[in-house]
Amino acid sequence: MNTLKPLVILTLALAASVSSTTAQQPKGGKPPISFTAATLPKDDAEKKILAVLADINANQRRGSMSVPEQDGRILRVLTEAIGAKHVVEIGTSVGYSGIWFCLALRSTGGKVTTFDIDPGRSAKARENFKRAGVDAMVTMVFGDAHDTVKQLKEPIDLLFLDADKEGYLDYLNKLLPLVRPGGLVVAHNMDQRMADPRYVKAITSNPALETLFINMETSGIGVSLKKR
Repeated sequence: MNTLKPLVILTLALAASVSSTTAQQPKGGKPPISFTAATLPKDDAEKKILAVLADINANQRRGSMSVPEQDGRILRVLTEAIGAKHVVEIGTSVGYSGIWFCLALRSTGGKVTTFDIDPGRSAKARENFKRAGVDAMVTMVFGDAHDTVKQLKEPIDLLFLDADKEGYLDYLNKLLPLVRPGGLVVAHNMDQRMADPRYVKAITSNPALETLFINMETSGIGVSLKKR
């Protein structure tokens, strides 16, 4: 199992997530330097998956509550960096973030268990997983995740929270015991407008967790390492 330290993981995530990183030059009044990086397919299977992701991003984003593309790239990098075998996602939506997870899980031999309560979005997600050719890696659970997560028994390498924000603390309390030492809890929408202060306190005051906040200029992501 890869044992990358939090700083290395954060560096990798930022490298994957930043579509335009600017560095102000100290002298001369020159304009800031801009760097861009795109996801380049390694093989035909990845090319197919990226095409499906692009289609979802272009045609299914409205009302889907899916993560932005750069956040999806962060999820992929974090998942692959820790060699995750089991990702648990709370909030499937139309499967966009789940497919990003599957890009990483292809190389680790892992799987994702994803929970959602909306039948329409769940049906669309199922279709998207099949189109991307990753449906064999995905277990979908329909219903109120506050109840259905109780059926989980096996260890979790990465827990991703992207559902009802006021429910994050309950999900954390129920699932943190299953997160393996060295595993991650990743929470979406960690900005001042949407983040639940109770959850923020829980992940920043627990000495068993090392918490970082990234992409705060956009949607905001909390990354908490469960210390070994």
